[in-house]
Amino acid sequence: MSSSFNYKYSANYIKRQEFVLFLNFLYFYRNIFSRAKTYTFYKIILKRYTPILSKTKAVSLITFWVFWVHLFITFSTQAKDSLRYETDVRPLLQKHCIKCHNTNQPKAGVNIDNYKEHERVVKDGIFWLKVLDEIKTRSMPPRTEAALNSSDYEKLIGNIDNILQTSLKNQVPGQIVIRRLSHAEYQYTVEDLLGVKFQAGDFFPSDGSGGGGFDNQGRALFFTPLKLERYYEAAEIITDSLMNDPKRWEKIVDFRFKAGGLNGIKNWFLSFFSDDYEYLTDPNIAARRVIDPLATKAYRKFLRPEDKEKLLKLFSESYAGMGKLQNPLRFDTAVAQVLKAILVSPNFLYKVEEEPISEEPNPLSHFEVANRLSYFLWCSMPDEELFKLAHESKLQDPTVLKNQVKRMLSDPKSKRFAGNFAVQWLGINKVAENQPLVSEELYPDFSMALRKDLYQEASEYFYHVLTQSKNMLDLLNSDYSIINPRLAKFYGVEGVNGEGFQKVIFKDRNRGGVLGMGAVLVSTSTSTRTSPVLRGKWVMEQLLGISPPPPPPEVAELTEDKGIHTKLGLRKILEMHRSKPECRGCHEKMDPLGLGLENYDPIGQWREKYEKVKIDASGVLDDGQKFNSPYELKQLLLKRERKIARNFANRILSYALGRSVIFTDEPVLIKMENALIENKFNPEPFLIELVTSYVFLKKIPDFEKKAV
Repeated sequence: MSSSFNYKYSANYIKRQEFVLFLNFLYFYRNIFSRAKTYTFYKIILKRYTPILSKTKAVSLITFWVFWVHLFITFSTQAKDSLRYETDVRPLLQKHCIKCHNTNQPKAGVNIDNYKEHERVVKDGIFWLKVLDEIKTRSMPPRTEAALNSSDYEKLIGNIDNILQTSLKNQVPGQIVIRRLSHAEYQYTVEDLLGVKFQAGDFFPSDGSGGGGFDNQGRALFFTPLKLERYYEAAEIITDSLMNDPKRWEKIVDFRFKAGGLNGIKNWFLSFFSDDYEYLTDPNIAARRVIDPLATKAYRKFLRPEDKEKLLKLFSESYAGMGKLQNPLRFDTAVAQVLKAILVSPNFLYKVEEEPISEEPNPLSHFEVANRLSYFLWCSMPDEELFKLAHESKLQDPTVLKNQVKRMLSDPKSKRFAGNFAVQWLGINKVAENQPLVSEELYPDFSMALRKDLYQEASEYFYHVLTQSKNMLDLLNSDYSIINPRLAKFYGVEGVNGEGFQKVIFKDRNRGGVLGMGAVLVSTSTSTRTSPVLRGKWVMEQLLGISPPPPPPEVAELTEDKGIHTKLGLRKILEMHRSKPECRGCHEKMDPLGLGLENYDPIGQWREKYEKVKIDASGVLDDGQKFNSPYELKQLLLKRERKIARNFANRILSYALGRSVIFTDEPVLIKMENALIENKFNPEPFLIELVTSYVFLKKIPDFEKKAV
């Protein structure tokens, strides 16, 4: 009996062990089963193993209950994953939202009724994130409608959020099309490659901005016949300037080919005794010594054999056709022809990434990572260290990337990123353009020199925040700016001496941050007066990331009658304007923000009156909080740190990738947002989170031929 008992116990013990292992298998692989298949599968397993479990000790009982808990969790998870828009969201929207936001009468231009399929909701996930945000913050339904009860509120936000989050599991990086260098990128690349400071922005036809508001957006960098002609002209100008400057040319060709006199005899003697000096007498060998490393840097990748042969062939043909010239001029002139070809090559003018064969997300090559990183943080080509790391295949390593971000931010070239990003984010480009901005009759002292200083202040300030204060909330509110004596006089700040831009502490806290910058204030005014509507809209869009809908087409503009402005002031005029039902919704949010900045006149100087009316800079925000001055307004805005962090994440990710932000970027945006908040808005961890993300380090096909 004992023997039989031991035998059965051993057999059952083996089965119990097998059962535990099987549970582990189910735990890790449960997601591959459909709900129905999983249920059937579990029934079979339970039927076989429950009798065995009944004879086990405590550990088996624990395993048994863990199994049932696991079964419950599995079905709960599957239930969540099986949520459908048609059955779990749309009925609630029909109950509370669609009567206003329908196809026939889309209030504020928002048509939710048009979404009837689950897949379309996922496709337009960015839009639905905005819908979700409106519901979460209880901005919708509006105060004029019945509020959602707690049950519908929780179901609606929970179900929409679950549908969107479920669609993000595959971590698709999004398509990035082949991109031409922007004017700033072209200028800095030429400077770093050849040492020539070429003012590309003044020479080439202007580019527009893309969907993200930046001039490096791939789908906005068009190529026209006029641009192509200008690129050829630019290549001529750059190459000629190099050849006319012996010191800079020596950095391209660091030897004199077939030099005459004693140098010629010396070179001949060296080449006679050693192959290492053969390049001094053989033109093709000498050309390859110059052209291969130069083209490798210019194209920012390994040269293909066909690239090398094409460039060498051009050199040989040019060299052969210059028989009347004496060396080394003949050799140098032929090299110059190759340099011109390099500067108009698509490999130089475009940021090229090889098309992956698979449609699944693929890692970037290490040279492609180097390019993305350098054009993001330096607006230029990679330096020797980045090329070296790419050659060693180290630029997919998060630790290496982290160290490179720190190194690159500490390099003076990061000032290019600061300036290029800041002026486009703030929307102040027109301040530096040689076009009228305000009425010269009203503001005769608003000179071009002053405008350029105001423009530079924004760049200097952002660079200081990025590398010195390391608190991006300083962009909204601080007690300082980076200004020169002329700007100090303009702002009414005393005691600023010396030359150049310097950190200056303000006694008046109304001035600090971008909301007190003249470049921002003049860019959000008309030519003759301030515009609280433009300024309020600017605060919503550029600082909080909220885009108000466009005004209805039938709404009239504000009166420009000077008599009415003198008598009533802007506050009263705006109150009359937003009394109209079709205007109230948007203006209730925008106007208080703009009116809080009314102490700044159209060029950004402080004032106490508008015409003859004393300025009232008080207001009430859409959440009921009150303020009485620009400083108090900024303090209230700082409380919205989550929106501020998300806006920074959206803007900088779009700039870094050269495309608009899309829905599948959401997991990265959340991490970037959290990195800012958890690190007291220090930009360094925030940028590291970006460059180590899958959207920055991976690619998918863009379905456009890129063979160049």
